[in-house]
Amino acid sequence: MTRIMIVDDDMEATSILSRLLKLEGYEPISVNDSTLAIQKASDVKPDVFLLDLMMPELDGFKLCRLLRENREFRRTPIIIVTALNNMDSRVVAYGAGANDYISKPYLPHELVLKIREQLARAKEGWDDPFEGL
Repeated sequence: MTRIMIVDDDMEATSILSRLLKLEGYEPISVNDSTLAIQKASDVKPDVFLLDLMMPELDGFKLCRLLRENREFRRTPIIIVTALNNMDSRVVAYGAGANDYISKPYLPHELVLKIREQLARAKEGWDDPFEGL
């Protein structure tokens, strides 16, 4: 079963996303403390990450960079799911290594489509933007 790690400090948001993902046949793993996300990811080996940007301690931008620096997750798709809907946040998120970006509130079918697209790209093997670093 495809594992999707949701990292968001909002428990209600992770609960809603978890229900949606279960209905679509995915195995959601929720992490509400971003400082624990990398260790949890190492334990469960998710196939996709869904990251919020606005979190205390370790925001989504920094977490995305840390995931990309980790060889284990360098090619794992990262989709940003956030209330931030401005060009600056998008540019920084993509620069940090995000593969896709969706703003809250989102349409459930749009998020599922983005997940499917990223899984398909990962299966085909996309170029590693950090290769050689």
